[in-house]
Amino acid sequence: MDILKSLGHPEEIINLFKYKMGGCRTVMPKLDYESMSETLRTCYVYLNQTSRSFAAVIQALDGELRHAVCIFYLVLRALDTVEDDMTIPLEKKVPLLHEFHTFLYQPEWCFTESKEKDRQVLEDFPSISVEFRNLGQEYREVISDICHRMGFGMAEFLEKKVSSMKEWDKYCHYVAGLVGVGLSRLFSASQLEDPEVGRDTELANSMGLFLQKTNIIRDYLEDQQEGRAFWPEEAWSQFASRLEDFAQPQNLTSALACLNLLVTDALRHVPDVISYLSRLRNQSVFNFCAIPQVMAIATLSACYNNPQVFQGIVKIRKGQAVTLMMEATNMQTVQNIIAQYTQEILQKVSLSDPSRDKTLCILGVIQEKTLARTALSSRSHHLSPFYLSAAMLLAALSWQYLNAAQSTGSTDMQGS
Repeated sequence: MDILKSLGHPEEIINLFKYKMGGCRTVMPKLDYESMSETLRTCYVYLNQTSRSFAAVIQALDGELRHAVCIFYLVLRALDTVEDDMTIPLEKKVPLLHEFHTFLYQPEWCFTESKEKDRQVLEDFPSISVEFRNLGQEYREVISDICHRMGFGMAEFLEKKVSSMKEWDKYCHYVAGLVGVGLSRLFSASQLEDPEVGRDTELANSMGLFLQKTNIIRDYLEDQQEGRAFWPEEAWSQFASRLEDFAQPQNLTSALACLNLLVTDALRHVPDVISYLSRLRNQSVFNFCAIPQVMAIATLSACYNNPQVFQGIVKIRKGQAVTLMMEATNMQTVQNIIAQYTQEILQKVSLSDPSRDKTLCILGVIQEKTLARTALSSRSHHLSPFYLSAAMLLAALSWQYLNAAQSTGSTDMQGS
């Protein structure tokens, strides 16, 4: 199925094949579980169970930073699970969020009343908190501080809606910008990155805001079905009397106008993303930061002016995701990728779109920042149609052969 979706994108088929043959190890090396404590091994199991996007890049980080970020992720996943759980009454949820950072130092604390899919991180919080306490003080201070600030921010927005665009920025800061700030401080604490990376909170905040806004834009329908609303009222009230009206086919023009306005707002953070990434020196940290950002701009490009946002879930192709993971390993290629998707969005901007001028303006800023002309020309491979067809055929045949071989192998094993 993944192969079929990537027909017409031969480089994706080739990269899917490479990934299947072990190319994933360049992004996600095999961990030495033997040398880990039982609770740390459990933490990595939970990481892989709860994160689709970050598990691979976290496990590829160098040295002790890997464990620090793994624990940071799980602590925030546990906090986020409390926030997401609509079955916990407000009078219980608000104190939980306020006090959550203190549970890191309570060896026995756990929460067994959650109905969320990731509830194991709350039910077995002692496995996470013991590994938190095993981290160096410089890491513990960062994780505890961010957990504290995030808990209070989440509680604030439980009791009010995201109304203005400024409040949208504030909400995204609490749930994702602070993650960017915390990670940057961890990178500097590990000495894999310069102190300046941890000090520049504005750029770090933009990294988180760009990812969070992309998720909120993409998840319109899912959030509506779950009874949640994160699209800011200041934006949607220009085009509809109720946010849920966008799901009605007769309101598609208004829905797309609001969608494009929010995509344009998210794109404001891309110049900061480029500045942030260009400062990084450690390869594993660069991969960790760059891969989610290029996935986000690819997702935004797929969402822009796309009616599917209001009818289902917009996802990038598996082959596209694998290609981005394997390519986003240096600044030049990342700039090329950003320039490519910026160009894609540019080609979809409608003459009648109310946000047209703002969209063109920010796309121009991004293209200037990525040196688009040079980048796009270097990304072009000038492959002949014959070569592309041959490459696609070879990849498809190889894939077929590989699957057949695996099938035979599993039958042999069952027979033995």
